[in-house]
Amino acid sequence: MNIFDDIKVGNDKEEFIDILKNENIRIERIVSNGQKSQEDFWYDQDENEFVILLEGEAILEFEDKEVKLSKGDYCDIKAHIKHRVKYTSLEKPTIWLAVFY
Repeated sequence: MNIFDDIKVGNDKEEFIDILKNENIRIERIVSNGQKSQEDFWYDQDENEFVILLEGEAILEFEDKEVKLSKGDYCDIKAHIKHRVKYTSLEKPTIWLAVFY
């Protein structure tokens, strides 16, 4: 298996695929094609999330800052830290690897 297999370009919906999932951890590949969070929506998760950008560009928005991500950049988001996706690239897919723990 390869993390870059079956990447859909220009998809209307974000794609979420579980790579590994058990009672302690979930690893997910996310493919965005320009998708972003709605203006009034904030993630407020019960679990920590480590995310690394494998391809593309994105901006994560927190209540007090923004974090621009490019290929290879990562961010560790602790549980209940409100955040949202402000931007993902329209030119090429943004491929995330997210680890929920």
